Amino acid sequence: MKAARLHDYGKPLLLEDIPVPEIAEDEVLVQVKACGMCRSDVQLIDGYFRPYADLQPPLTLGHEIAGVVAGTGTLVPKGAGIAEGDHVVVAPGWGDGICRHCQVGDTQICPNVRWPGFGPVGGFAEFIPVPVRYVIKVAPHLRFEELAPLTDAGLTTYRGVRKLRDAGALGPDRVIGVLGVGGLGTYAVQYAKLLGGGARVVALARSEEKLKVAREYGVDHTVAVKGKSAADVRKELTGAFGQGELDAIIDCTGAPEMIQLGMSLLSISGHYVDVGLVGDRIDVPLFPRVSREQSFHGSFWGNNADLIEVMALAAQDKVRHTIKTITFDELNTYVDLLRTGDIVGRAVVTF
Repeated sequence: MKAARLHDYGKPLLLEDIPVPEIAEDEVLVQVKACGMCRSDVQLIDGYFRPYADLQPPLTLGHEIAGVVAGTGTLVPKGAGIAEGDHVVVAPGWGDGICRHCQVGDTQICPNVRWPGFGPVGGFAEFIPVPVRYVIKVAPHLRFEELAPLTDAGLTTYRGVRKLRDAGALGPDRVIGVLGVGGLGTYAVQYAKLLGGGARVVALARSEEKLKVAREYGVDHTVAVKGKSAADVRKELTGAFGQGELDAIIDCTGAPEMIQLGMSLLSISGHYVDVGLVGDRIDVPLFPRVSREQSFHGSFWGNNADLIEVMALAAQDKVRHTIKTITFDELNTYVDLLRTGDIVGRAVVTF
């Protein structure tokens, strides 16, 4: 089968032919039909994660996976409802099943977690073995290239916005800011409207092209932040909403300058969720966080329950997509485009 593998950090992926993997008794073999490209693929290649998990090459990348069940292990129970020919997506975060996080369903934060696309198997390949408990059956009318990004870009932002909702940060008298309208932000602006309980939504980004997508997806206001100070942005927010601060923020960039801007705009008792990882350090004043009783939430990917909810929204045509499909041979070209931030929406490899 074709597979795109990382043999050396900092080097392009090698597009090669390797054997189709065998499956364990409790696994299914998924024939990959589409796999989304994520900024974390670039970060993995560039060594961003090595201080936290120094994964040893060769690694098969790709973690936003949709496909068809091509085979099942001998111990896959009939009650699982998964059979050959089923259309499925692959849930991320394969936990050990015994830690306290796995016991409540949050396998993505298991201390012994395995990730597709961050080890020997991944979605930039024609087949991938997956533990049966991490495949979710989906409606056959949904397009693979639209399903794939929902397993990370669409899942990560869903969990982040849900955290804001569950914290009581959203409602009809609130303003929620979405920082960045890239692969993640195009979904975040939609969930902010769907889950916001009437909260008004503002998208903040540097690119006018990306802000145009946010407007098409129904945000109440957009702010082009390039070259603007926090005071400039605050003035623009006041003109649009009658207040210069944001009650809730989902940061889809994680860029240091965007975090500093967002924190300077956060209201008293405001809630800030970060799902982006462009940077690796936070440098913000401490006293306002304490004296204004603000809350910062880390939110990492999502669990099976989150993904099932996302798939239900997709099946009801409540989620829109900005997708660029590419071929396997174009992978390294689009890795470079991801690195420079020159992709609007999500690039998806189709087989």
